[in-house]
Amino acid sequence: MVTEAQVRLLRRKRMEGKTQEIAAAGAGMSVRSARKWERGPLPSQAPVPRTWRTRQDPFADVWAAEVVPLLEADEDGGLEAKTIFDALMDRHRGGFAPGQLRTLQRRVRDWRAMYGPAKEVFFEQVHPPGREAQFDFTHGTELGVTIAGERFEHLFFELMLSCSSWRYVELAFGETFEAMLAGVQGAFWELGGVVEVVRHDNLSAATHELRHTGGRALTQRFRDLLDHYGLRSTRIQPRKAHENGVAEKAHDTFKRALDQALRLRGSREFATVARYGAFVDEIRARLNRRVEGRVAEERQHLRPLPAAPIPSYTTFHPTVRRWSTVRVGNRTYSVPSQLIGHTVEVRQHPNAVEVYYRDRLVETMERLRGQHEHRIDYRHVIWSLVRKPGAFARYRYREDLFPSLTFRRAYDALRAHRGERADIDYVRVLHLAASTMEADVARALEALLATGEPFEYATVQALAAPPAPVVPQIRVPAPDLGVYDALLAGGGR
Repeated sequence: MVTEAQVRLLRRKRMEGKTQEIAAAGAGMSVRSARKWERGPLPSQAPVPRTWRTRQDPFADVWAAEVVPLLEADEDGGLEAKTIFDALMDRHRGGFAPGQLRTLQRRVRDWRAMYGPAKEVFFEQVHPPGREAQFDFTHGTELGVTIAGERFEHLFFELMLSCSSWRYVELAFGETFEAMLAGVQGAFWELGGVVEVVRHDNLSAATHELRHTGGRALTQRFRDLLDHYGLRSTRIQPRKAHENGVAEKAHDTFKRALDQALRLRGSREFATVARYGAFVDEIRARLNRRVEGRVAEERQHLRPLPAAPIPSYTTFHPTVRRWSTVRVGNRTYSVPSQLIGHTVEVRQHPNAVEVYYRDRLVETMERLRGQHEHRIDYRHVIWSLVRKPGAFARYRYREDLFPSLTFRRAYDALRAHRGERADIDYVRVLHLAASTMEADVARALEALLATGEPFEYATVQALAAPPAPVVPQIRVPAPDLGVYDALLAGGGR
């Protein structure tokens, strides 16, 4: 402890022009203490911490008898001071005022700091370079991004190297195996090497529940991924997100950086998903530039990549049913009716579904996700439906046959004015859209709906696909060249 004599000596030497370092050494104190005591009151004049109360303790009569027993019985420290305060107010009517809650909270806090139950200790880890990467999915909808005016519901797949904090981020629309596979492989191939261990939570894309023991084990597909890259897998305990702390912190810092960039941009609206994805990549690259030195060092400890990546899709071989549909991943998709009865190859990608017949791509569709369990393209079935329009009324997937809200409104208008004939007219309108241009038919329907007048199929056809005008065929006979010869023979007379 610095004495008053030391402080006086320090100040005298400073007045003599000595530097702070020399004055501190002469006074026998550190430079830090010299900065503190160079000015201001002397140690004898410094205020003494108060050890007495300035007002009466409102809980003096109940603390030992009522409060402490409750705190001692609370083994996990979950009992709140507010709950205790409410109980005291019920027992002692008029004995306490609402403004005294904060006093009780401070006393409970201090008691638990001295006598309360032990708290869980977290142990800071040392991550050797090249050893571990952690990955997880996180929600991105909370960022409030819109695509073409519509709220964009999406996830992020994020993988981060535990040592260097290098990260890889991809847009995702579900915690599917394909999204996880594309993310893990995309990270390693961009990085140019493979770590020893991947750490993750118990997501269903990588683990499944054991029927008899109730535990969880790795799925076979995820084991194949690990074997292909020579990886080991470690998992966290259920509901212990802090055990995957690197990934959790990565989510927090990335989404905060993305939110700040969106604020700086001045708008959260993007024309297409591709443009938003490019914006996300730009923010990720900016964060990775901060750790370029560390990741360059860690790359030297990575193991080599295999000869080729695993295809980032799941293959199915369903037979097209007589309804012109296939079942893929517990969801129903329509396909061209020519394939009914044939076995096709369906490749389910993270965001798309491709249909192949004899190695030829015949259809590409957006992958269903969320609560959507079926996708019927009216172009696949309309050619049969127009011959059997009565099937429309009770068709299982009838709602899928409204390509847009305009078509739905048009059908409702037809029902209001045409009654049971509405089904026939609407099916013919769909057939017209499939035969010509859906956009032209939609514009015609919007124009008719705007008038509020009744209409039928013929009215729509006249607006959307009027008959081509008939061009008359004019026949010009071949000229008689003999007349020209006679003219020449007569000398032009």
